[in-house]
Amino acid sequence: MTDTNTLRVAIVGSTGYGGVELIRLLQSHPRVEITSVISSSSAGAPISDGFPHLTNIVTRNLDVVNPAEIAEVADLVFAATPSGVSAKLVPELLEVGLKVIDLSGDFRLKDGGIYEQWYKHPAPSAELLEKAVYGLCEVFGEEVRDVDFISNPGCYPTATLLGLIPAISAGWIDASSLIIDAKSGVSGSGRGTSLTSHYAEINENFKAYKVNKHQHIPEVEQVLTQVAGEPITVTFTTHLVPMTRGIMSTMYATLNGPYTEEDFIELYRQYFKDRRFVRIREQGVWPATKEVSGSNYCDIGFAVDARTNRVTIISVIDNVVKGAAGQAIQNLNLMMGWEESLGLTFTPIYP
Repeated sequence: MTDTNTLRVAIVGSTGYGGVELIRLLQSHPRVEITSVISSSSAGAPISDGFPHLTNIVTRNLDVVNPAEIAEVADLVFAATPSGVSAKLVPELLEVGLKVIDLSGDFRLKDGGIYEQWYKHPAPSAELLEKAVYGLCEVFGEEVRDVDFISNPGCYPTATLLGLIPAISAGWIDASSLIIDAKSGVSGSGRGTSLTSHYAEINENFKAYKVNKHQHIPEVEQVLTQVAGEPITVTFTTHLVPMTRGIMSTMYATLNGPYTEEDFIELYRQYFKDRRFVRIREQGVWPATKEVSGSNYCDIGFAVDARTNRVTIISVIDNVVKGAAGQAIQNLNLMMGWEESLGLTFTPIYP
């Protein structure tokens, strides 16, 4: 029997990497019970058929996608679906009274025309785009409290925005000079098979993709524009790295003053004060993806080059945790008024 202090949650898209990571993390959450795991493609089968590591951990079979039935067993839904799917499903979930945290990109962009240009899908209604609260926890954490609908940020934007926003807010860097060089592990492309993730194609290989065309570009620009109060555009290049997890976003910008590495470290430590999942490195120490693997941390380091009057900002996350499932649970905690770190206080996996 469910405790009255326990929130019942369902996960739509349970057979994707984001969904299965939500299952892993929520097993340790003291205020949550998973009451339904849902997959339109595998309904009726045990989830352990596709993910044997869940044997004897999640014993229920996968359910069909039926909003009315979900509302009978759950209070909140994590929608870990591909872009284009959530746009159609989320309105139905909200209509039956469910809270929703959407992990797709369907509700991140406020301009439906821009969404259609970059995502190549019909945009959700303007009303729902306006209703969705963008859940970058360390920046907009107060805005997600007590709401019913949160749009979880993308993985690349999470690493990038946390690395840039304090400096942009302070006016320390020239926003027009921004160049972002981002790299991701293969899990970011999902579980579907393609040449992109084929072992023989990615092993011992390192390649750029979607150059100047990645769908996360307008998300980064939208948030930076909001923070700066003026339009910002960026040069953003993404790369695929032959590893499973992790994102490193390396950002270059021209300085607006004689700021030092020590200045940046102090600025960022003050900005993220009391936000336990952002860790700022000491001078001369730069983060690596393995140091945040399996965790909800974002680690940031700096290098100032007085010769070129530029700063290099390095930000790393686990793309499946802080870039997806972990941040979604962080948003859940804030939405419900719980301690922000509830169910997320685990140490990164090392080595």
